[in-house]
This record gives sequence, structure tokens and C-alpha cells, in this order.
Amino acid sequence: MGLPVSAGGAGRRVGRGRRWWPRVLAALLLAAALWGAWEVATWPDVARLARERPATTAFIERYRAQARAQGRPDRVAWAWAPYGAISRDVKRAVLVAEDVGFFSHRGFDLPELEKAVRESLRDAELPRGASTITQQLAKNLWLTPSRNPWRKVKEALLTWQLERALGKRRILELYLNVVELGPGVYGVQSAAHRYFGRGAAELGPEEAAQLAAALSRPSEWHPGVASPAYHRRVALIRLRMERAKILDRQIRADGADLPDRPARLVNDDRSL
Repeated sequence: MGLPVSAGGAGRRVGRGRRWWPRVLAALLLAAALWGAWEVATWPDVARLARERPATTAFIERYRAQARAQGRPDRVAWAWAPYGAISRDVKRAVLVAEDVGFFSHRGFDLPELEKAVRESLRDAELPRGASTITQQLAKNLWLTPSRNPWRKVKEALLTWQLERALGKRRILELYLNVVELGPGVYGVQSAAHRYFGRGAAELGPEEAAQLAAALSRPSEWHPGVASPAYHRRVALIRLRMERAKILDRQIRADGADLPDRPARLVNDDRSL
């Protein structure tokens, strides 16, 4: 038979337990405050992109880090082309492939997102991609491919900022210049030179469709590969391009002050 525990001893143990909670809570609040301060201090200056080009992107740095880890050279092909130095066919191909409603939404395609969530619930899996071009730009510039909730929150906040700080033409220009279009190949200018031996201003519908088809799987799909799935994607984009020529008015209206095919191609090569 055990000895009885005195009321005083039990009370002291309860009192000591209660004294720990304020310390734990204070530590948690301090950690949250430090984390919040770090996020604020390192938050991207979105408005700066209205007047400056990005020096690099999160996806480029991620590719370079992976290459170094595997003992490969970490250089990438990255050349810049302004909006007017990219053919209308390239713009139309990318829009029909990735975000046909780009000029009519404010960063989020809510019907498409709702459809993706419905399908994922029906199939009991994570939602399929329903990202707009603006969301993809935010992810490429500053984030990672991770699908954790906080990353998605940051993507939404950055998308909101991009749509309010920049015009549609600038957002599309940035996107076309930073997306991966093959292993270590970034931007339509570098891709045009790599795969077709000429600049992005000179690409026609077929070549544009081949580049746009690479966007969903750039490490596997790009001009020159023999994948039947890739070539089916190219054919689908060509069909969509023919049906969406109305986009040309929006493409030109949003960049009416720029020539669509300038006499001198700007090729600012920023290979890293």
C-alpha cells in the first residue's frame, strides 16, 4: 500500500508546472516575432521590377546549386529580350498554353482554381496546377516548387503585389524572360538561340508552340526531343493558337508603344 501524497507536495508540483507555461509561451512569441521580422527584412522589393531587371531568380539559383552538388558546371544560358523583341507568336503560344485569361484577371484565375480543387477532391489527390502567369512569375523569381501552405501564401501575396505594382505587359515580359525552357536554358531569347539559331523576334507559330510546350516539363520537354507526349502538346498549342488570334489585339494593345519586330534585336546576354 503506497504512502499518501501530501496536499502540500502536490500543490508545489502543480505550481511549478504552471510557472513553465508563461516561459514557453514567451519563447514561442519571441520565435514568431523573430521569424516575422526576418520575413519582412527579406521580402522582395516587387515595385523595383517596374524599372529594373532581376539579377537572378530563385529557380536559376536552385538549378545552379543542384548542378554543383552533382559535380556539373553551374552555368546557365540566360539572355534578355524586351517586350518588343519577342514575336507575337511566342506571346500567343505562351498565353494559350499557360494562361489564356491573363489580360482579364488580376493575378488569380478563380474559376480555374475552383475546377482544380473540385477535380482533386473527386480524385482524392492534391490539386493540379491552376497557376496564372503572374503566380508562376512570383514562384520563379522568389520561391521554390514546394507545395507547402506557407509557400502558397507567399506566392499569393507576391502575386497580389505584382499585379498592383506592374502592368500586364511588364509582367508578361518578365515571365517570358525568366521561365525555364530546357535544362539550364532560361527565357525565350536564350531558347530561341539554343534551339533555332535566331532571336525570339524571328520565331513563327510552329517554333513558338514548341517553346510553349516546354513550359510544363522543361527538364524533359523542349525542341529536339522525341517524346510523343511533347509533340502532342505542341500540336494542341498550335490548334489553340489558331483559335485564339483575338489575343493579338490584347498583346498589341498592351504593348502598342513598342515595335513588335524591331530592326535591331536586343540580345543582352546574362549567362551566369
